[in-house]
Amino acid sequence: MTIAFTPSESAPVETGPVVVPEPAGPVMAAEPEFWEPSAPEAPAPLEAPEPQEALAPQVAPEPRGDLGTEAAHGEDDAEDGRDQDPVVVRDARDFGVYARTGGWAFALKVARSVRPGGQAAEGTARTKVSAKAFAELAGCSPERVMRYYKAWDMAADDGLVPQFEVLVPGEDIELPDADVWLSYYTSRNSASSVRGQAISAAAEAEGIRPTKALEVAENPTALRAAILADPGTAEAARGALLDRMKEDPALQTEMARAIARTDDLKKAVASEAKAADRIGYVRQIVENGQIRTPAGQTVEAPAELRAEAERHLSLLDELDDSEEAGEWAGEAYDTVKDLVAKAVEEDPALRVQERRTKFYNSLQKATKVFEELTLDEVMEEDIYEADMLQRLEALQEAIGTCISALRKATTTS
Repeated sequence: MTIAFTPSESAPVETGPVVVPEPAGPVMAAEPEFWEPSAPEAPAPLEAPEPQEALAPQVAPEPRGDLGTEAAHGEDDAEDGRDQDPVVVRDARDFGVYARTGGWAFALKVARSVRPGGQAAEGTARTKVSAKAFAELAGCSPERVMRYYKAWDMAADDGLVPQFEVLVPGEDIELPDADVWLSYYTSRNSASSVRGQAISAAAEAEGIRPTKALEVAENPTALRAAILADPGTAEAARGALLDRMKEDPALQTEMARAIARTDDLKKAVASEAKAADRIGYVRQIVENGQIRTPAGQTVEAPAELRAEAERHLSLLDELDDSEEAGEWAGEAYDTVKDLVAKAVEEDPALRVQERRTKFYNSLQKATKVFEELTLDEVMEEDIYEADMLQRLEALQEAIGTCISALRKATTTS
């Protein structure tokens, strides 16, 4: 028989099925019956449990307000994945495996499933496939599969993972940490070339992983973008180029040619060269204790001049690499140069020697220029102009005046 509750025995439930308590005796299957509350507006009719369900004991749940079954379970089900999409749960677990093990998770799939050509198909290896077949199934290249294979092989030689022979397709094992993976895996084919070996050696010397250096070397566009966008990367590239140019004459020539063909760079180089010469002039006075006069003489520097040069040089050495040294170098050079001229004028013997040297230098230059005149071409070709003769006559007159002055000075002395 079917038992129904009257409104006086139990409050009507609007959203859940009627709860049937365990009967005192056996319950006979019968046609479902319905009841209606005495309220003016009757709710939708509630269907009684199926007969087979009525055979099982039913326990009325504790009241939870308007919460349904999902709320009754709480957040625990959501956390353990029972109410989540199985695809999402699988992805999350796969991600967790990769986060802990990195490339080892994929290397294991290769190591337990691949049998490279030439190896006997015996025992557990019967179900394994070649790297080519595995790559076709995976939708990638055999070379990529073999890079994972070789990484596992090297790790197995170091005792970090089991050898291939003991691995069975589908078998899971405990894997090393993700941080160790890059020590064995080389994702670049160029690593085995002479160029790749040189890059790997340089990377190890710098204390970085060879794979990072190889990746940069194989993607010059990315390197260019980083240099253009980031001052720190540009500074690192500048330092590396300077170090390489010390041992690469061809690169020196290329860089010099590129600078010479760019007006802005050419001006910048000229400005920096001028500043460097001026700093070198001041440094030479401090380090050697000597000055070079305007006429080219090298004499001992007075103590006052040397002290001033040391003061300016200390200011230049304290400048940061980012600070412009040109203005400071110009100020130091002008100050020291004025002191040099003052020292020359205050020493009579030095002043006479300076003027004698200056005059002799000018005479040497004039003599050299005149000797370079090719009179044979004047006679062979019609290149004569009237002003040429006038200039030579004026020069002859100046030379005569100079000779007379020197003779007079010689007679007086």
